[in-house]
Amino acid sequence: MNFDTQAIALLKELIEIKSISKEEEKTASHIEHFLKDKGIEAQRIQNNVWAKNKHFSPSKPTLLLNSHHDTVKPNVGYKNDPYQAIEADGKLYGLGSNDAGGCLVSLLSTFLHFYDQEIPYNLIFLASAEEEISGKEGVGLALQELGDIEFAIVGEPTLMQMAVAEKGLMVLDCTVKGKAGHAARNEGENAIYKALPSIAWFKNYRFERESEWLGPIKMTVTQISAGTQHNVVPDTCHFVVDVRTTDTMTNWQVLEHIEHSVDCEVVARSTRLNPSSISIEHPIIKAGESMGLKKFGSPTLSDQALMPFPSLKIGPGDSARSHTADEYIYTNEIEEGIELYIELLNRFFKN
Repeated sequence: MNFDTQAIALLKELIEIKSISKEEEKTASHIEHFLKDKGIEAQRIQNNVWAKNKHFSPSKPTLLLNSHHDTVKPNVGYKNDPYQAIEADGKLYGLGSNDAGGCLVSLLSTFLHFYDQEIPYNLIFLASAEEEISGKEGVGLALQELGDIEFAIVGEPTLMQMAVAEKGLMVLDCTVKGKAGHAARNEGENAIYKALPSIAWFKNYRFERESEWLGPIKMTVTQISAGTQHNVVPDTCHFVVDVRTTDTMTNWQVLEHIEHSVDCEVVARSTRLNPSSISIEHPIIKAGESMGLKKFGSPTLSDQALMPFPSLKIGPGDSARSHTADEYIYTNEIEEGIELYIELLNRFFKN
């Protein structure tokens, strides 16, 4: 069985195993057994599974090949059974086929291709969990076990073009305090009115630096709540801000700037989902350019956000199909993905 046929067969098996985030035990076991059946030692922490190439050596730098095997819940618009792998008209349908099963099996096939070769880099293949919820028992947990990583290739559907930067995410809970009073009388201090200047700031402010690949940092007020009844001046106004950060500033830097700019309490739910980027002078980017691959900035979040080293996001499939009803990937995208991954690494290893 060649790599293409094997990869598609494995993806069909994975589609038919439920693997919603935090429920990936069975797909993790399936990937673990797949590797062991190949005579490859597989290691596991929680639902993250990884393997190292045959000639792994502490004297070599390490390249991580990573994609995830968890999925979102099925879109309510599904007409097909989301857990049935259906192949028709050159497409493979099923939940997780495009995001990111095609990438996962393509990177795994690439790892198998190089597994017993003498190459200048160590390779680690990692099938990670909880990517769809940026969970704390996903890639971040696995990375603690893998040692030093020089850089990573992250498999996400990009039509096999190179995402050289990716936006980060912060969700902010903002609170403004006023003073309760009767709405019929001139009393109290309306917390909604006090919040308006801060809300306007989030709408109108533009950070000085803009990313070449990702554009401006984007801030959007997405939720607001205040008041208990129509005739009481509200003493508290709470609103939520979705902040999409770029490679021009860290999440902490953006948060600090916001805290000094608005007249309200600002609490970040998390600062761990940072923007990421890789230098366009990096040899892996030069190798991709020599193949005619294009560079772009990605607005969507991935496990790159949790990687404290350079990473390139690239993979078969199309991000526009992710999380859609009757999700699919073209089987020839998987075939092309394996071919391009292998060519990309061959060119990189020769540099």
